[in-house]
Amino acid sequence: DYFNDHTKYVEALGKAMQREYEAIYKAGLMLQVDCPDLAMGRHTKFKDGSLADFQAAAAVHVRVMNEALANVPGDCTRMHVCWGNYPGPHHHDVPLADIIEIVLKSKPKYLSIEACNPGHAHEWEVFENVSWPAGKVIMPGVLDTTTSHIEHPRLVAQRLMNYVRLVGVEHVMACTDCGFSTAAGAMNVPTEIVYAKLQSMVKGARIAEEMAAKEASNKRQRVA
Repeated sequence: DYFNDHTKYVEALGKAMQREYEAIYKAGLMLQVDCPDLAMGRHTKFKDGSLADFQAAAAVHVRVMNEALANVPGDCTRMHVCWGNYPGPHHHDVPLADIIEIVLKSKPKYLSIEACNPGHAHEWEVFENVSWPAGKVIMPGVLDTTTSHIEHPRLVAQRLMNYVRLVGVEHVMACTDCGFSTAAGAMNVPTEIVYAKLQSMVKGARIAEEMAAKEASNKRQRVA
């Protein structure tokens, strides 16, 4: 109500957050910028507008974020994009294909996205038609943070390989879909199960590393 203009509000917020971002970086920490506004924002704040209106707002958000990160190196920053870490139907989630070009204009080197829950597990296909930026690393979620079901390491590996085959092994890092305790006091998954899921992720990443090396070797042999 004070600004009466969304862009002016976001720009003022960016200027305020710039000092916070720089303080975190100067303290020697990796900065993570959470950006549910670039995905979940479509079915929340911008649910009554058009897709084009939402995309325009998302582009403003990315521009302002990049300005706020002007003095923070991209390789010291990761960015998390999600559609909301809650066990709902998610049938109004905006498709990744509709936002990926905007998201990839962000400065952070590391991009964490939901990639294994039932609503977004298929979206690795989006990267078949995306020109992957040099130096960028995608961190696809390979663990669902809303369920206690423990993913098998081979499933984790398969999920990672979907991305490895499209953007290259050097551009992929395993991650969770979101946080296991997004809000204070929230605990959708018991702690011991969280660690069991994380152990599965580590094992799956090692399997994927072996799979990637084997596929690369086979490819070299065919070329030779």
